Amino acid sequence: MANARAIEFLSKGTKVRGDLILPAGKGPFPLLVMGGGWCYVKEIVMPHYATALVQAGTAVLMFDYRCLGASDGEPRQHIDPWMQIEDYRNAISFAAALPEIDGDRIGAWGISYAGGHALIVGAIDPRVKCIVSNIPVVDGFENMRRVHGTARFNDLCEALTRDREERFRSGGAGGRMAFSTLTPHEELSTWPFPLIHKVFHDIKAKEAPRHEHWSTAESTELLLNYSVFPYTRRITNTPTLMVVAEGDEITLWDLEIEAFHTIPSPRKELAVIPKVSHMSLYSQKTHLELAGESAARFVRRHLIETDQEPCQARCMRPFDRPSVNNAAIVFSAMRQSTPAFARRARFVCARRSAPIDQPWRDHRLAARNSRCRC
Repeated sequence: MANARAIEFLSKGTKVRGDLILPAGKGPFPLLVMGGGWCYVKEIVMPHYATALVQAGTAVLMFDYRCLGASDGEPRQHIDPWMQIEDYRNAISFAAALPEIDGDRIGAWGISYAGGHALIVGAIDPRVKCIVSNIPVVDGFENMRRVHGTARFNDLCEALTRDREERFRSGGAGGRMAFSTLTPHEELSTWPFPLIHKVFHDIKAKEAPRHEHWSTAESTELLLNYSVFPYTRRITNTPTLMVVAEGDEITLWDLEIEAFHTIPSPRKELAVIPKVSHMSLYSQKTHLELAGESAARFVRRHLIETDQEPCQARCMRPFDRPSVNNAAIVFSAMRQSTPAFARRARFVCARRSAPIDQPWRDHRLAARNSRCRC
């Protein structure tokens, strides 16, 4: 990639390290801040997604959260979602001050656990002008309850309670919990899928030697209290892309689509990629490219070309866009859940946010025929 360099910044006094990649050409450039999911380090899958984004013309900043990978912080492998969200926001502060970066065109990108973080950061930080959320964790408690099953979920909760009591007695960081295992019925883990174990160990061997396949047990307890739903309702106008894998039973695609429906912004898109899985978006190049190209196209429209393309050319016509590599990726302007938007589809001018309202029953015809009124 063109012009990559290592960077570091302080987050709550702890040194965070990452990589900044600039596209070819003359800046200042728009930027996507990219964060990873459970036990991620910055070398896991993000560089592959970054390729399409940089080629589209945006800079990217990939970083390791505190306590993980190349970054400092103790206890190691501790995953506190609100610490990670704070790291995102401090990465934005760092990047916005760089001369190569346009501080008015910064977006948040996340995958899996960080797919949820990107939604929350976009909801609470007004500097975020674009959100890309890939296969996000949206409700930690329901996610854990369903993937573990009733009996195993009870075992998990009992183990976490014992760890909490031990942390109180010792004053320490508590015990460890495996990210995943090959024998989930015999050994408790946070994500009880043998395929996760295989894929991440393959990635560790080839690309990400800093990856450690465990976390503090407290990290899983914090996951149980994690939810994006109080925050998605705050995303009132920020362009938001959610990428969902059809049939994803790891982060639960039905919950992801439910969360998408709660976003009131008329400038949102849902990309449902058929015949893929959660893990194939890590391990299979063609599936990864589909998601990466979806994000690149969305970011090009909302971060890169905001002052370069005629208004009418960028009006949202969700059902009129071509698919990626002839894959049946469905971009939907979903009916809004709030009463004010009930029974109406909104097609919005990207420049002036001028709504073009049409009855929901006529949404496909409106998508093809409506014209921007500005």
